[in-house]
Amino acid sequence: MEKTITKSFLDEMRKFAAQLPDQEVRRQAKLCLADHLGCAFLGAKLTEGMFDTEDGDVPLIGRNKKSSMHTAALINGISAHYIELDDGQRFAMLHPGAPVISALISAASHYAMDGESFLRGIITGYEATIRLGAAIQPGHKLKGFHATGSCGTMGAALGIAAALGLKEEEWDAVFCAAASDACGLLQLIDDGSELKPYNIGRAAAAAVNAVITGRSGLKGPSDVLGGKRGFFAAMCADVDENRLLNGFDGGYAIKTIYRKPYAACRHTHAAIEGVLKLREQYSLIPDDTESIEIRTYGLAIKGHEHTEIKGAGSAKMSMPYSVAAALKYGCVNYTQYDKECLEDEEIAALMKRVVIKEDPELSALVPDKRAAIVSILSGGDTLSCRVDYPRGEPENPVSALEIKDKYLSLMDAAGTERERSEEIYGSAMNVESSLSGLLALL
Repeated sequence: MEKTITKSFLDEMRKFAAQLPDQEVRRQAKLCLADHLGCAFLGAKLTEGMFDTEDGDVPLIGRNKKSSMHTAALINGISAHYIELDDGQRFAMLHPGAPVISALISAASHYAMDGESFLRGIITGYEATIRLGAAIQPGHKLKGFHATGSCGTMGAALGIAAALGLKEEEWDAVFCAAASDACGLLQLIDDGSELKPYNIGRAAAAAVNAVITGRSGLKGPSDVLGGKRGFFAAMCADVDENRLLNGFDGGYAIKTIYRKPYAACRHTHAAIEGVLKLREQYSLIPDDTESIEIRTYGLAIKGHEHTEIKGAGSAKMSMPYSVAAALKYGCVNYTQYDKECLEDEEIAALMKRVVIKEDPELSALVPDKRAAIVSILSGGDTLSCRVDYPRGEPENPVSALEIKDKYLSLMDAAGTERERSEEIYGSAMNVESSLSGLLALL
């Protein structure tokens, strides 16, 4: 392959996969795995009976059955994103864990793979997914593409390539195949659609397909990213080659992710957190709230300002709904998006008092900060709170203990016995020596 932007990127990813991560990076990857499994178990519970499956050798997480690696990757990816609590990265504007780990579980179950290789696959998959996303955002989003589906496809495929120790020419073909499959439309978020998680499941399944095809010996084009009809030309406006080739100041991208405490789109989290802080500080209740003004960055508004709620998927994307739920309930968990809450007349009335405005100064801070300023008029007083880094960002992190507590609460909600939940968690945190045991527990 001639020296192209594609070759340069793949050379960097192969070198990255070959290096030995330190203990902190390894711990981060294991926490990502545990967080992923908690989300997937509850997602499986909430989508129980929705999917037809065939027999196979890959666990369908939380469903006590197995299927083919393609079907399992698809369904596990959907499950992991279904409750909107999976991890993400603000520069890339995507969710790396759901496609990467779902695809790797399929590959690890079907091919010979040890725990160390699996861990390498997670770390490499996150790196590739996040670098690709950060290099093309926000232009990719503005064109209507969902980066978790597109960049997640390519990143997950490279995660598997790294885990399986594929040859250089196989990496190249795998990546070309994945780039051709790389898509995901943000239209699937609109009009009450519940298909947003499909973008993630499809990415995981497509990554598996790309690996199968790439190992066949078929060759791809020389520059699937930078060619005149390549991925960049088709799907973004500008490319930050430095971010693509050098990542985040020479560090590991997996250390730059956020973890979600609220079961809504991340663009709503700064506003949610501002409301929660004011609620606690001033003991606010809906009846005393005359208005809620949210000033935030432009990208957080389009697609998230609606007050007509057409189901749980629509509510999770709605900033007015999410802040109204935060004010009433004092939390924004997956239960705030069930049927009873969606039909709550008090929340519906509160939404009518929410005003959202773009603040040019906050827009100029993106992606370094994705902030919101919340002002609540109550009893004639205006109460304000600014949130620059909502909970879970690297600058405002959650602890390992909080991640475990979140995992256990999700497993409890999925109806998993605590003893089994603890065993799965222990296996995830020691995956380098217990991969087969972990897969057997899923």
